[in-house]
Amino acid sequence: MNLPCPRLVVAALRGGGGKTTISLGLLAAWRKNGRNLIPFKKGPDYIDAGWLASAAQSPCYNLDTYLMTPEKVIQSFACRLGRESDGALIEGNRGLYDGTDKDGTNSTAELAKLLNAPVILVVDCTKATRTLAAVVLGCLHFDTKVRLGGVILNKVATARQEALVRSTIETETGLSILGAVPRARGQNLPERHLGLVPRQEHPAGKGEIEKLAELAENHLDLDGLWNLAKSAPELEYKKGVWFEEIAESVKQVKIGVIRDSAFQFYYPENLEALERLGAKLVTFSALSVKTIPDVDALYLGGGFPETHAEILASNEKLRQEFYQAAMNGLPIYAECGGLMYLGRELIVRDRTYPMAGVFPVTFGIESRPQGHGYTILEAVKPNPYYPVGEELVGHEFHYSRPLNYEADKVDLVLKVRRGYGFDQGRDGLVVRNVLGTYTHLHALGNVRWAEALVDLAAGYRGSENNWRREAADES
Repeated sequence: MNLPCPRLVVAALRGGGGKTTISLGLLAAWRKNGRNLIPFKKGPDYIDAGWLASAAQSPCYNLDTYLMTPEKVIQSFACRLGRESDGALIEGNRGLYDGTDKDGTNSTAELAKLLNAPVILVVDCTKATRTLAAVVLGCLHFDTKVRLGGVILNKVATARQEALVRSTIETETGLSILGAVPRARGQNLPERHLGLVPRQEHPAGKGEIEKLAELAENHLDLDGLWNLAKSAPELEYKKGVWFEEIAESVKQVKIGVIRDSAFQFYYPENLEALERLGAKLVTFSALSVKTIPDVDALYLGGGFPETHAEILASNEKLRQEFYQAAMNGLPIYAECGGLMYLGRELIVRDRTYPMAGVFPVTFGIESRPQGHGYTILEAVKPNPYYPVGEELVGHEFHYSRPLNYEADKVDLVLKVRRGYGFDQGRDGLVVRNVLGTYTHLHALGNVRWAEALVDLAAGYRGSENNWRREAADES
């Protein structure tokens, strides 16, 4: 099938080059002008995706040819675009040609080619002029199958610098300059851990997006950029359900999902996969709710529990309920921050905070990443979620690590073939029907994940082992 779809990839020469600022400004400005775009983020990033979703007032979806097949990327992309959307904006990651190997596999450039989308290159002009033309010229000819359609100058110091850089790039490369953003303006978004602070933790986020929309209106050629997006040819894709491998029959279950400023790292596709299998998602906050809702399973995503450690620790009743539920067999799947919450203690800057205590682990926060990048795991021990031999492909990014744990009281069921994991080449802590891991999985690359959680929820729902009833009987 062919899909008419204006689309634009925003790329840069490196990470931190201004892609997110430009993407947010474009999405917000175009929305003010009546254009509704669906945002996408290249790579496994949650935080930029959260900001993009806020600017577009639409869910932001991840496109990653490491985590999913090229066919899945195209199918997922195409199924998001409907009558309510005018097109798509895809924010790249790192530099345009940066990938997982010397060939640039899984790079933004490869994604742009896969989606047959034009690319706008954001160029940081800090302390440079004519050299930038040489750099852009190199990007233009490095892979002629990449359709580089224009350049945006970022962090321009003076009108003289802008004129010189603009003239040189346009003369030497033939590419149009479609915007010039002054230095020290529009970048008011706070950063943490090599990236932005999550949108949920930034109280003035809406105001910052409005400022970026104004920045885009004043300094970007919005019409020229839209014309570039419209120049994309129709996208060819195979008709079909984007998540076609899911189970044939759905199961009516309720799955609880913690969503607050401490736990906000969820791929929309993961939540959709659960819903497609029949799950009703019940969201609640670990920061304020005192009791677990009436659910058949729990899904705890990642986030920053360390920045909310005092509040999480003070919610003693909820922590106790998590422990009681886990010990009575409630299925719980936890990733990264969720894993930390299920530990016994969390140490942050020499202060110790009690957590749920499901896993006999004390976690600590370090100043450097303890695991960062794509992961490949293999199930090597029996567990409730994955058959032995199953391969899992995901991503990890954590500053925490286990300081100590009782190895005889927890199973580590996943072997780390790529990445760091929990400890000594292993990940996947299991206690009863609880599995915690540092790896984040994407449902499009690991379809068994959603099936397993829903199946466990259905089994628990149909059993007599109801943790609430047992807790009440014990009291």
